[in-house]
Amino acid sequence: MKGGNLHKLRGNRLSVGLFALLCTTLIVWAWEKTPSLSTFLPPREQFDIFSPATVVPARTPVTLSENKIEMPSTKEDLSVVGIPVNTLPNEAEEVVPQSDSLMRSSSEKEDKGKGSKNVPVEKKVCNYAKGKWVADKRRPLYSGFGCKQWLSRMWACRLMQRTDFAYEGFRWQPQGCDMPEFKGSEFLRRMQHKTIALVGDSLGRQQFQSLMCMVTGGNYSPEALDVGKEYGLVKAPGAIRPDGWAYRFPSTNTTILYYWSASLCELEPLNRSDPATHYAMHLDRPAIFLKQYLHRFDVLVLNTGHHWNRGKFTANRWEMYVGGKPNIDKKIAQIWNARNLTIYSVIKWLDAQLPQHQQLKAFFRTISPRHFVNGDWNTGGSCDNTIPLAGGSEVLQDGSNDTVVEDAVRGSRVKLLDITALSQLRDEGHISKYTNKALAGVHDCLHWCLPAIPPMLASQNICYVRVLLRNIPWKKDAKEGLVKKHNTAIPPMLASQNICYVRVLLRNIPGKKDAKEGLVKKHCIATFFHIDNVHT
Repeated sequence: MKGGNLHKLRGNRLSVGLFALLCTTLIVWAWEKTPSLSTFLPPREQFDIFSPATVVPARTPVTLSENKIEMPSTKEDLSVVGIPVNTLPNEAEEVVPQSDSLMRSSSEKEDKGKGSKNVPVEKKVCNYAKGKWVADKRRPLYSGFGCKQWLSRMWACRLMQRTDFAYEGFRWQPQGCDMPEFKGSEFLRRMQHKTIALVGDSLGRQQFQSLMCMVTGGNYSPEALDVGKEYGLVKAPGAIRPDGWAYRFPSTNTTILYYWSASLCELEPLNRSDPATHYAMHLDRPAIFLKQYLHRFDVLVLNTGHHWNRGKFTANRWEMYVGGKPNIDKKIAQIWNARNLTIYSVIKWLDAQLPQHQQLKAFFRTISPRHFVNGDWNTGGSCDNTIPLAGGSEVLQDGSNDTVVEDAVRGSRVKLLDITALSQLRDEGHISKYTNKALAGVHDCLHWCLPAIPPMLASQNICYVRVLLRNIPWKKDAKEGLVKKHNTAIPPMLASQNICYVRVLLRNIPGKKDAKEGLVKKHCIATFFHIDNVHT
């Protein structure tokens, strides 16, 4: 949130806004030789989760009032404000069978397969938003005491008075999906000559910082060049900070940038000569930054959510505009409908641009939950729990809790990065009462401690861009003597787990012969970014 307003939104136990740029390796085996889907379930983890597995309530709507977020989940709610409800089937669904069919038991498939040697076997697609949190002694991926070059002190909980850090020792394990360990050097090599752009609020900024820490291993990196001027990211006179940051690693010509746009709308000053002017908030137009620089991006992750409340509108002096004129529609004037209109408008615009930018892979991350209990940030709300996964460790649902974003991307080329439910389980990972800037009794139950949740989720979010950036050649693995597509998973950044669904992405990836096992595999790496919003 801009200007240090770190919290002003509430969601139905939804609180997590970090996860967005890190990789995930998706390996699809020859299903012809593996009739049982259970073969692809991950082995029992080395560490048992000490809290009970819990199915996060499916499709829980988020409510919004003066300082809270609310998202209607019905298509009727969207249609009343003229938002086109997409009835087209998802691209993924055209290629991959529905999840319920994928979950058929092996016995069912064996029975159906009797008497036929060539029975087609349904292919499974990895749903990164479905899985569980598992303990991992290798976490976190960088030190909370270091990485001062990139990490803001207000989010570095190791530098605060907090004494419990158990939340750092977990990673997200998608159900039935293998994810390689993150290596900064490998990530940069795979992203050679590529630009990764995160556009959204402060949770996105947390993702950005965490990604930079993961790529550099938390070490001081003077070789990283500040190229913000190329994208107009310079501090304006009187401003506390620029509207974003952009850095380039010369060794691989990889650029990673973050741009603060809490609403994703075009904001136009109504009186340019007045420093205290109000702004026309064009709900049906994307941020100018996106229109100016879209052609330079290879991976784009968008998010918006925690600034859609009356308090933020008043503080930022935003006035709703639609069709270039002040909004007079009372239905759109309701915050949740205005947000929905913007989400649909941005995705529709972006989808129309993608055919002209074949190199670009675009994702929209679902909302990151907040965990205020017994009040909001300014009414005594808190998040004092320090026991990891006290409310459960597992997400079993197929659909997203953020149904607005899920419905908006359906049928488009923009992919969904769903981090809401898995983040909802991590209420112990917030900055809480330990924030350096907090007033007495004020808790930050929106932002996450770094490193921890963001990095971990990010690790899942930024999938390996093998599939996303199809021009990565096959390589010979000298160690195993196997022919693979080396798509490396990106480290746990804000696993704002904007986790893309790679169903469509996997289409054109040919199979290869695995010399070691003699099996045909499709080695795919998916890249995901989880960004949240807030300019702090």
